Amino acid sequence: MTAMKHVLKTTSLALCAGLMAAPVIPAVLPIPAAQAASAGDAQVQEPIKALYAALDRVQAKASGTFDQRAQMLAPAIDHAYNIEAVLASSVGPRYAGLPDDQKQALLATFRQFTIARYVSSFKPGSDARFTIEPGVTPSPVGDDRIVITHIGSSDDPSGTEINYVMRSGAKGWQIVDVLLNAHISQVAAQRADFSSALASGNVQKLTNLLQKKIKAFSED
Repeated sequence: MTAMKHVLKTTSLALCAGLMAAPVIPAVLPIPAAQAASAGDAQVQEPIKALYAALDRVQAKASGTFDQRAQMLAPAIDHAYNIEAVLASSVGPRYAGLPDDQKQALLATFRQFTIARYVSSFKPGSDARFTIEPGVTPSPVGDDRIVITHIGSSDDPSGTEINYVMRSGAKGWQIVDVLLNAHISQVAAQRADFSSALASGNVQKLTNLLQKKIKAFSED
């Protein structure tokens, strides 16, 4: 089974960069608008490039055990994802009202779940090929940006379109949602998946659900 087929089988797609310092430019030499836009696009795309570079290392032959590959990928996930924003959107309005200790426990487990899902999807020897389209697309909502990419294989380089919704925050541009085929939202899929566990209002049930998924990923 190819990496992308495995990702699709999981149903919720596994799928932090600091802003680059602006160069000092004399006032008499302003940056042309097209060049400024290009530099801005590069900042938005940088976390995705770093994530895909890490996935290349993770899927390399002899890249180690599941735990070793998870440790290898973890910094790229922390760099690329605003994990708390994704979790808050996946849980919904009730997330804001959770006690801090429950938030922190759930957040730590969700981070592990996100890492484990990627590691399970891109196994050693996988043939996934990552392509990032030039330029960045404005989101139809707010000030977010969309980075358009494709994950394919040597036989089908264009593969599946995977787009990343990026938002600027304290850590720079980070992922707040992932769109399969340009419109299927990872956050929406997770919200549907998490809702039954949260129906009773018991956050521990969701934590337990995520821990079970992490265990299943590590054994796959």
